[in-house]
Amino acid sequence: MNKNKLLQNLLHTNRGNLFSIEIPKATEMDQKMIEEWIIELEREGKIKLRELVQQESSIYLHGILKYASD
Repeated sequence: MNKNKLLQNLLHTNRGNLFSIEIPKATEMDQKMIEEWIIELEREGKIKLRELVQQESSIYLHGILKYASD
């Protein structure tokens, strides 16, 4: 997975401009990379993260899509 693939997943899991997604089987290294991508997407103005919950083997993301084109 990369930053663009993550953004595409967020686009497909949204309701209006809200998104909610759980990424299963995320290793500790994956979790760190996903956090970095989320920070980059926020800096680019594409999303606003409301919640990021790290569980043992997955990550739950909840937020708002600000602007994202297909």
